[in-house]
Amino acid sequence: MDTAHRCFLILVALFVLLFGVTSSQPYEEFLQCLEFHDSNITSIVYTRANSSFSSLLESSIRNPRFDTSATPKPSLIVTPRQISHIQSTIRCSRAHRIQIRVRSGGHDYEGLSYSTISPSLTFLVLDLRNLRAIQVDVPSNTAWAQAGATLGELYYAIAAESRTLAFPAGMWPTVGLGGHISGGGYGSLLRKHGIAADNVVDAQVVDLEGRILDRASMGEDLFWAIRGGGGNTFGIVVAWKLSLVSVPPTVTLFTVSRTAQHKGIELFHRWQHVVDKLPDDLIVMASLSRDNGTILASFDSMFLGKTDSLLPLLEQRFPELGVSRSDCIEMSWIQSILYSADFPINGSLEVLLNRSITISKTGRFKAKSDYVQTPIPEAELEKILERFSEVEDGAISFEIMPHGGKMSRIPESSVPYPHRAGNIYKIQYYMYWYTGGEEAAERNIGWIRELYDFMEPYVSKNPRGAYMNSRDLDLGMNDAVSVGGGGESAYERASIWGMKYFKNNFDRLVRVKTAVDPEDFFRNEQSIPPVPDAFQADE
Repeated sequence: MDTAHRCFLILVALFVLLFGVTSSQPYEEFLQCLEFHDSNITSIVYTRANSSFSSLLESSIRNPRFDTSATPKPSLIVTPRQISHIQSTIRCSRAHRIQIRVRSGGHDYEGLSYSTISPSLTFLVLDLRNLRAIQVDVPSNTAWAQAGATLGELYYAIAAESRTLAFPAGMWPTVGLGGHISGGGYGSLLRKHGIAADNVVDAQVVDLEGRILDRASMGEDLFWAIRGGGGNTFGIVVAWKLSLVSVPPTVTLFTVSRTAQHKGIELFHRWQHVVDKLPDDLIVMASLSRDNGTILASFDSMFLGKTDSLLPLLEQRFPELGVSRSDCIEMSWIQSILYSADFPINGSLEVLLNRSITISKTGRFKAKSDYVQTPIPEAELEKILERFSEVEDGAISFEIMPHGGKMSRIPESSVPYPHRAGNIYKIQYYMYWYTGGEEAAERNIGWIRELYDFMEPYVSKNPRGAYMNSRDLDLGMNDAVSVGGGGESAYERASIWGMKYFKNNFDRLVRVKTAVDPEDFFRNEQSIPPVPDAFQADE
């Protein structure tokens, strides 16, 4: 018996001793199953008895609300170093009926990639952090990127090869690529090039049977579903082939802020009428926030070109913004990523490789999302912002991403993300709080739920839209009671939130799920359900 095998058996024995023979029996057998399939896998399996377990689990949690003693935690963490480790984990998990949660980054609004809402559920986390290789091919304008890479690592790799290539995804470097693309993935290039999922041309997926599939072998239905239909639903995506886009050598950024007392509301009202009609090369993002008693309207912009071209365009299309040459900063596209993340734009790009940096605010938070299709009247905006003053011990913000441009020209059915033509902008609601325990959490979560209800007249309807990557477990909870008194099917329950995320694409996602994972092995609280008999009438 070699040393690694002996250490593994000691680990299993210690796990059983600490957590009880009866409750840990499936895990003991699971660990032995892994050892049988691959004797070298032991070094990447962490049980709760391992001294590194807690630090590994906490390492990429970005919402402290799910980092408490009361948060349900996995019994095991597996950190595969090669695809065969994923295959073995799937086979052994299926054999011993252990649920898998898949994590690539940790920017998970409801913590479902590393936790659960069910305290009694036993599960393991498959953490893809070691699978982050990136290969950029400049002649073909493509890149293969493993799902465990972060956006920062991807952008660093692209910039190392070309300063005029980019990928249209998010602006936070520590976001994991796997989950980001699986839910859609938007950023400052969406008006010019669409979202991340629109720019995927191939993928590698490990399916229910442990097979490694590419686009040709998985078929177009599954390839369609994984580009925005949600992570941990159809299989485990281990790599994406990305279509890179061209950006000019120089882009121009500016930020303009106004308080509510200094025409901030009027300016935002005008912004609504302009922002989706601007040229594709220009995006003007907005935010409405209240912190320390001040309500602020801010406008952050990126123009794919130089200041000399931007200023006359703004003077013609949005003079009310009052942008001057001194407001504008010219830089490369990769520097714009540093700028958005509050790093020095002339600093080293190495900072993008730091996976441990928490870019977002450090407070606990609850988030929600909406889409706006008709400008909100100024008087109604004032009513909305008046509610901001009701916040007692937290900070509220609306982070607002304009649509229009190419987003309006891509069909709703192109990928699962359906929120295209007709949407002026998307609102991301954030409620942060920094002190207090469960009482503060209940108060602040209750407040943002009330605000979400208050916003209903002003946002999209039938269905009221929501963004998959801004996962919200509240969706459907109130509606479910009226659907069938608690006796509704899995399909009916899921369709409540599924229609909000995916609109008419939801039924196609159910069909794909039913075909590729009829036993619902890959699942979480808001994954697409398989419904074998749901569409018999169509056959």
